[in-house]
Amino acid sequence: MTEAALFTAMGRLIEAIGAKRYPAALADVLRLAVPYSHTVVFGYVGAARPLDLFDDFPTGDRKVFVTDYLEGPYLLDPFYLASSRPMPPGLYRMRDLAPDRFYQGEYYRNYYAKTGLAEEIGFFIDIAPGEVIVVSLMRADRVFAARELRRLRDLAPVVLASGRRHWAGLSDRWATGVVVGAGRETKVETSFTGFGQGVLTPREREIVEHTLKGHSAEAIGKILGIASGTVRIHRRNVYAKLRISSQGELFSKFIQTLGRS
Repeated sequence: MTEAALFTAMGRLIEAIGAKRYPAALADVLRLAVPYSHTVVFGYVGAARPLDLFDDFPTGDRKVFVTDYLEGPYLLDPFYLASSRPMPPGLYRMRDLAPDRFYQGEYYRNYYAKTGLAEEIGFFIDIAPGEVIVVSLMRADRVFAARELRRLRDLAPVVLASGRRHWAGLSDRWATGVVVGAGRETKVETSFTGFGQGVLTPREREIVEHTLKGHSAEAIGKILGIASGTVRIHRRNVYAKLRISSQGELFSKFIQTLGRS
């Protein structure tokens, strides 16, 4: 890659702002800076189902990365969860946002591992209060090196400024159905708070939520202000009430509940 080629691609990116070709032009710029496997852009508007704004997955891979993701696993995605918190815009590694037991958790083992990714990183672009665009860069063969991350962070001002301009008014476009692939709205309260309704106590549902997100018993205890031993007792009670014996079964029941809602 030459600097001249990168500057030429950046010129095409600026020209594409507001046009359908903008996301592909953005991916071209990023790939000239650092090679990677796939690009996907999701819009997160409040607690609604994510908007699939762009992706360049091969047809055979799109089911796992997009279709399956939007069926419910997105609720446990560290990028989705981070988008609901106040965060400075910029580039983030998923591993830096994930809970302490993320890579041992059931979201990773039952869903994310199927993607075959070595690493995923994302530019968080703040569009408006409650509206965040995440431009994810995925690599299948190896993690991003420190020098590659520095190069991408050098491009962050261009990514953030052009992205804000291109996706301005995202929630209005989504509400009127202009954004293709938005699908129906799915609220978070119909997932975690509704899971085990009439069977689990509110505290037990909190334990389920944090367990599925990938937090250890120790981390859950700190979040809820209780002892880790108490967390484990609640977890055993959850398993007994739901007649299951593992986190894998807990994850499956959670996804089944989403499918029925």
